[in-house]
Amino acid sequence: MVGGDVLETALHAVHVILAGVWLGGILFTTTVISPALKEMKWLEAERVRARSVIGGHYARVGSANLALLLIFAVLDGLMQDLGLVFYAEYALLVVLFGLAAAHGAYLGRRLSLLAESERKAPSTEEATKIAEQRRSLGKLSLRVSQTNLVVSTAVAILAASA
Repeated sequence: MVGGDVLETALHAVHVILAGVWLGGILFTTTVISPALKEMKWLEAERVRARSVIGGHYARVGSANLALLLIFAVLDGLMQDLGLVFYAEYALLVVLFGLAAAHGAYLGRRLSLLAESERKAPSTEEATKIAEQRRSLGKLSLRVSQTNLVVSTAVAILAASA
């Protein structure tokens, strides 16, 4: 039975580590990368492009981390008889997948397109109109990021408490 205990402990440890890595990445991008980019004295289109490049690189790492987190959460739950804590975590992981997909697949791409359209706008009036749309979408993007941070914190707490 000792071998089973070691496997259970190892699965749980990896599960908790992956939850911490996910939370750390979200925390870092939200509290370090985003504020640093805001302080840059770049044109908004350049700042959005930089954020898009960073987001593209982060998406590859973050997606792999999130997928592994889900796999190890399920394995950990199976080893520990799938308690209420795991069901809550699974539900929150589904929310995280949705938030990550919305942010990466829609918001990030749309913000990049708006910034590029703003830069190429034929008139100041058109550029101003596009900038308003971009700012509005940027506020939504910030709310999604903040929600992601709160849900990620809850996932890490649930992973550690199981």
